Amino acid sequence: MTSYTLRSASPAKTRCDAVVVGVVQGAKGAELADGGADVAKAYGRRLRPLLATLGVTGKTGEVAKVPTGDTLATPLLVLVGLGRMADAAAVRRAAGVAARSVTNAASVALALPADGPELVRAVTEGYELGAYTFTTYKKPSKDTAPADVVVLSPGARRKETLTAFEEARVVSRAVAATRDWVNTPPGDLTPPLFADAVVTAHRALTSGRGAPKVKLRVLDEKELADLGCGGILGVGAGSSAPPRLVELSYSPRGAKHHLALVGKGITFDSGGLTIKPAASMNEMKSDMAGAAAVVQATFAIAELGLPVRVSTYAPMAENMISGSATRPGDVLTMYGGRTVEVLNTDAEGRLVLADALVRATEAGPDTIVDVATLTGHMVVALGDRVSGVMGSEDVVAEVLAAAATAGEEMWPMPIPEVMRERITSSKVADLAQHDWIRWGGGLYAAAFLREFTAGIPWAHLDIAGPSFNSGGAWGHVTAGGTGVAVATLVDHARALAAR
Repeated sequence: MTSYTLRSASPAKTRCDAVVVGVVQGAKGAELADGGADVAKAYGRRLRPLLATLGVTGKTGEVAKVPTGDTLATPLLVLVGLGRMADAAAVRRAAGVAARSVTNAASVALALPADGPELVRAVTEGYELGAYTFTTYKKPSKDTAPADVVVLSPGARRKETLTAFEEARVVSRAVAATRDWVNTPPGDLTPPLFADAVVTAHRALTSGRGAPKVKLRVLDEKELADLGCGGILGVGAGSSAPPRLVELSYSPRGAKHHLALVGKGITFDSGGLTIKPAASMNEMKSDMAGAAAVVQATFAIAELGLPVRVSTYAPMAENMISGSATRPGDVLTMYGGRTVEVLNTDAEGRLVLADALVRATEAGPDTIVDVATLTGHMVVALGDRVSGVMGSEDVVAEVLAAAATAGEEMWPMPIPEVMRERITSSKVADLAQHDWIRWGGGLYAAAFLREFTAGIPWAHLDIAGPSFNSGGAWGHVTAGGTGVAVATLVDHARALAAR
């Protein structure tokens, strides 16, 4: 287990196995960033020729390791590129790269730009998340992670800096826990097992003196049937693992805003009878990333003690094929009474979300935010690193502002009025779940969800692209589940609390 501390020591005099310093692309070539001034002073005139000899340019993702001899108190200097600007986003990415570049070091000091709370947060989150690994199913091996990581900051003794450091650790743990759930094989995280995992995490959070108070309710298939949650039940009908709906409630004293969070929890998506191509199923264990994100964000908000009331709904189902599976052409009656014609069983996420959204409206929130790996259309539109945000103009703007401070890339998308015509085109039901028109499918899905928000200010986050990293690690984002949206939701709650 790695311990993290915040100190104001000089990187040139700190005794550890490795010290990490940032490099920026300056007008006259590579130069050490803020935080590395004492290191630059220790090397003096030798520094610029050394950087040139090593081919260090400061570009993003670049790493160079330099044995220091007697120049520094540490035997190894690790230089990481920040690009042209040492802002929080660049620092977060560089810290993540550094975490994977320093192995077999018992202790590491991070001398990246960290002269304020925002940058201290970026360094801490970046390093901790960049060091994340998922080894549950691998043969035990030697742990090469450092025992001690020290974040160096000139403002380490300031209250606001220490608070930023401690809160960054809470958010990092929540993101890592989300990644763990997303990375778990689908056979080991069916809806009942996923609900059990939430119960276990809830027990750990709320146990002990002074622990936050978060209420938990798990609705099984019988209770869902009694309520009339036709969307959740319809999607889960083909699976031997019955669906669940997990509901969380955090109600601190002094809360001035009530936020509802809803997350899609499809633990595996075969496409149902509208079956996916085989290769498209490989990563469908990640189709529950939205539910994982809203649950862990709620836990983090509670642990931070933010004065915001949060009601969270995580519908969980497994979209499988069997004789009992929902058929294209079937009509489902959603929670609240609306009827929906199912025309594509691989567009199942909007069905489980519809039930949960209506449940959320009944709690009387001021705003609703839903998070879902909803459509491939959004990946086509924005790529695999950017989430789309749709909904009420004010809430969308607030979510985008939160994403900017959290270091997550999100982009606003419209819900054109023509989509209302498309979703009401069914000849046998109130709404058509899908219409097979290739264009604007992600916008259609958002328009469908809007029908279940009762006019409450709302934002929809389509995280289909950035929820799972199919390639290699980059910045602070490791391969597999990314935990996207957790930090944004926490920062959104922070902003609401600060009103």
